[in-house]
Order: sequence, then structure tokens, then C-alpha cells
Amino acid sequence: MIEEIKRMKEEKNAVILAHNYEIPEIQDIADFVGDSLGLAQQAAKTNADLIVFCGVHFMAETASIISPQKKVIIPDLDAGCSLAESITGDQLREWKAEHPGAVVVSYVNTTADVKAETDYCVTSSNALKVVQSIPADKEILFLPDRFLGQYVQAVSGRKLNIWQGACHVHEKIGDITFDDAREKHPNADYLIHPECGCSSSCMLKSTMYDNCKDIHIFSTEGMINHVKTAPAEEFVVATETGILHRMKKEAPNKKFYPADENSVCEYMKMITMEKLYKSLKEEVYEVKVPEDLAERARLPIQRMLEIV
Repeated sequence: MIEEIKRMKEEKNAVILAHNYEIPEIQDIADFVGDSLGLAQQAAKTNADLIVFCGVHFMAETASIISPQKKVIIPDLDAGCSLAESITGDQLREWKAEHPGAVVVSYVNTTADVKAETDYCVTSSNALKVVQSIPADKEILFLPDRFLGQYVQAVSGRKLNIWQGACHVHEKIGDITFDDAREKHPNADYLIHPECGCSSSCMLKSTMYDNCKDIHIFSTEGMINHVKTAPAEEFVVATETGILHRMKKEAPNKKFYPADENSVCEYMKMITMEKLYKSLKEEVYEVKVPEDLAERARLPIQRMLEIV
């Protein structure tokens, strides 16, 4: 099956993109593995005719918006995102009407309809930079992730109007004290995704974790870069557990432990090798954003890609 996938990929001039949370087999066969920002950048610059997106639906939508001339497929149409589903285009339009003139900053984990109502898209990698680039006299609507919003607000010192959405996986990583992990791994670094509830707890109530000196808040790609260069030999990781596979590949001499071994996104795990094989063979399932909607959604994504 692996050889057939490789053969069909060459034959069809296809590229396979996989998120850091995908199952190990999918990560291993992908041409590029990364976070939302990295995948968006790869989708924008690829010369492939066919983009096979091993991630969740909004990611494939984003690729379609960026590269309307290319065919974008996802191996399982049901691979959704609880965070993206926490706000609709209609809800955003109502919110905007209540705050005329406000700048809308939307996490890339949103539908095309929401992006079309957005001024800037962001990822966890560049959300802080985007907010800091907006004039201080502008009101900001930040959506949909409340934990990322609280983190950006705390670090930037900028008052934000924050939508109360959350990722169902990261939301559960909200009550960790790390006490048990510190007893087991006293010399470890602690890596936290800003979508986690504990990220804002660390920023706003740092006494929870003594002085937070060994706690680092990163996007998934930031975590990867940190484990490759940090002097620490052990890491406790607070995000979806799929990233541990890539960490072990990137830093094979170091040890990695999940902050919560139950932090598993069932949507990310829906894409299997069998589904990838079928997807390439039959070129299903296509994700195509209508051009009128894609044109409106493209500008905030372009702005996101320009601020890295």
C-alpha cells in the first residue's frame, strides 16, 4: 500500500500534507508535516496539481482558498474540528454588528464562511504578532478560541473581546498542576499549547507553577523547534499526543511524556492509510470553496501568511 501511494503520488503530481496530530503512519508518508501555519504555507507554494490534506476539514478548505486552481482532497470528509464549529458565519456577523468598526481576528481553525467575515486570520504561531500589528485605538474581536485569546491578551497587554469557543481536546488540559509530573521528571521542560486552559493559567496565575521558569508556551511547530535545540533531555507536553511521534523522530535521544495521555483528537485520527490510498486512487473527497466565498476569505489568510 505504501509503495502504491508513492507511485500514485508521482503519477498524479500530488503532494501529501499532514498535521502534527495525525497518526504516525500518515506522518511518515507525508511530504510535509507541520502545524496550521506551516501547512498553509506549503499549500500556497506547492507546484503539485493535487493536494491531499491529511488533517481536518477547515485545513483543506484553507488550501482550496489559497490555491483555487488546484484540486484539494481530504481522505475523510467527517474529519471535522470542534473549535471551528464553535462559531458560525451568522454568529460572527451578529457579533460584528454589535461592535461596528472593530477589527476581526480569527484563528485559522474556522470555516470559510467565518474567514470571509474576518480582517486577519492567525495561527497560534503568529496570533501575538498580528494583534501587536493592529493600531492601539482599534477594538479587536478575537475568535473563536478563548484560551488562545486569553494568552494573547495577557502577553500583549491588549484588551480583547474574546469569543468563548474551545478545542474539546485542549480544553480538557486545563486543570493540570504539573506537581505529579515534576516529582517524576524534575529536570523536564514543560511545553504547553496556547489553546490549553493551562496556558492562560500559567500566564495569569503563575504562582500555580511556582515561577513558570521551566514552562514554555508554543505552537506545535514552536514545540518541535524547542525540543531540537533545548538543553533539557526530558519534556512533558501539553497538547494532542500525536505530536510525540514527530518529536521522537526529530530528537531521538530525548524523552517525551504527554501531560495527559488521553489528549487525543478523534477527528485527527480518522484518516488512515487505507483512506489515504482510496483518496489518492479515486481522487476523493474534494473540498472546493465557491470562488465568491473564497475571494473574500483569501485576504485575511494572505495577511496571516505575511505576518510570521
